[in-house]
Amino acid sequence: MNLRLSLLALLSGLTAPAVAASATAAGPAYPIKPIRIVVTYTPGGSTDVVARLLANPLTEILGQQIVIDNRGGAGGIIGTEIAARAAPDGYTLLFGTSAGLSINPLLQRKLPYNVERDFAPISLVVVNPQVLVAYPGLAANSIGELVKLARARPGQINYASPGIGSPNHMGMELLKSMTGIDLVHVPYKGGGPASTDLIAGQVSLLFNSIPSVLPYMRSGRLKALAVGSAARSPAIPEIPTVAEAGVPGFEYATWYGLFAAAGTPRGIIARLNAAAAKALLAPELAQPLRAQGSEPRPTTPEELARFMRVEHARWERVVKATGLAPH
Repeated sequence: MNLRLSLLALLSGLTAPAVAASATAAGPAYPIKPIRIVVTYTPGGSTDVVARLLANPLTEILGQQIVIDNRGGAGGIIGTEIAARAAPDGYTLLFGTSAGLSINPLLQRKLPYNVERDFAPISLVVVNPQVLVAYPGLAANSIGELVKLARARPGQINYASPGIGSPNHMGMELLKSMTGIDLVHVPYKGGGPASTDLIAGQVSLLFNSIPSVLPYMRSGRLKALAVGSAARSPAIPEIPTVAEAGVPGFEYATWYGLFAAAGTPRGIIARLNAAAAKALLAPELAQPLRAQGSEPRPTTPEELARFMRVEHARWERVVKATGLAPH
């Protein structure tokens, strides 16, 4: 008996440091102070709105205040770099976007960070279906009619975007590459001016987020041709997808996700992932998100990493098709 007790004591002494190290790595006390989420755009935009909606339930679930830190500028590069350089302790997170993490790396030759190397995926947050809207005077009321009209008038129909390399620009270039139509790109300095000129009839088409154009659709100042996502949007279920309307395989939507700095302990990543999933699946958050056209889409960290690889490959093909050169 004494020998057995001695062996047990010895084993306990040997394993205690390993158990303690494992517990420390997992961050059992995390979080013990407020958590900052860096949003790479200014307050009031759709990215900021979704981040703040998520912050409220995360604060309750994690028991610490979630602080939104808006760091806009340079197409999201400034805020993304801040998050990439943060300590890997789970107290500074990135509210990453498709523009900043999937498209910018294809168009910017020297980014101050590497998406795969410098970030640890936590969870996808939402997917934002984009809707293709047209000036009411355009003689096309569906994707099929638009393709037919564009083929009859190559290079004569134009479309707006918030700027060269924006997701809106890339979405339309994806449509062009999959249908073989020739449309003229008119880049603007932001979504507001692009929408204003579309309503005025200065341009004919625009891919944009549903909340941005829904009031104009309802008032008849714009008409919707199709949504770019794989499935119809619950916000506008009467509008078919581009794929349904005759372009099989077409999928274009923007997205937001949560990321930590690379090297953040797996236990902390798991804690944040579970909190994000609980928040996004709760009706109190899911319903207002869907009402504004965003689809809650919590994932595992591994699923988000795979999703981003698919996104990168899709937009890499589009960038090559457009002939856009990294700068």
